[in-house]
Amino acid sequence: MTDPTSTPDWLSLELSIAADQVESIENSLFEAGAVSVTLLDAEDHPLHEPAPGELPLWPRVVVQGLFAGDCDPAELIHTLRTLGVVDSGVELKVSGIAERDWQRAWMDQYRPMRFGQNLWICPSHVEPDPAWPLVVRLDPGLAFGSGTHPTTTLCLEWIDGLDLTGQAVIDYGCGSGVLAIAAALKGAQPVLAVDYDPQALVATRDNAARNGVEMAVQALSPEAFMQRPAADRQATLVLANILAQPLIELAPMLSACVGPRGQLVLSGILPEQADPVARAYRDLDPACSSEQREDWMRLVFRRD
Repeated sequence: MTDPTSTPDWLSLELSIAADQVESIENSLFEAGAVSVTLLDAEDHPLHEPAPGELPLWPRVVVQGLFAGDCDPAELIHTLRTLGVVDSGVELKVSGIAERDWQRAWMDQYRPMRFGQNLWICPSHVEPDPAWPLVVRLDPGLAFGSGTHPTTTLCLEWIDGLDLTGQAVIDYGCGSGVLAIAAALKGAQPVLAVDYDPQALVATRDNAARNGVEMAVQALSPEAFMQRPAADRQATLVLANILAQPLIELAPMLSACVGPRGQLVLSGILPEQADPVARAYRDLDPACSSEQREDWMRLVFRRD
């Protein structure tokens, strides 16, 4: 039994606020001695991948401040009220947190996953089975895309079913580079991985090197990609796992990237968004195929 009088390793203070209060309260929590501040959804409101330059928040946000365990909760709350962070009407939740081996906890949760028949994603702390035909070594990181989201799953399953030997591939919105690396491991070359986020480009280069395909995968910003000759911006397979509105806006450019007899695979689309996205690409293929996984869709277009 835990001693109720013992000092916890950490103290968590939690409150629910409106989105427009986040910046001031976050600053005040740090001023009061918080070692970290975490923002969470207060009302199960969906929030998708942001557009370039955006930092969206939920309408109501749960703010969690993490403090040293020897902080006096009553004194901490008094300090926050003095700073104007909270008043008597704001509900605060204070709880103790025991120290954990967070790296081990993460490793225990992230296990190898199979996509299609032959493609596996395996984290670095697990030794892959020699019988697995194709293995992408990948750990989750800051850049989006570790294979766990249905949108990524839909794309990886499509890649698994293709023979890409010697074929050019474009992964637009590459995130961690998982799709580009999977294509390269299936023999694709060159593979152009494009993303506006510099962290995603760093992650893609690092992950490509870890998988031994750094010579096949080129990580580029959208500006660098568009500076290439038009012929070098065409591929047999074009992948774009982003969101519906950017996909609609990018339709002319992405369609132009699909070479003769090529395919365009789009994901990150909710079912109610599938028709508007398909209409944006009808000049490429008026009869695209679709697949749904949970609440997400994959659309595949083919150029005759």
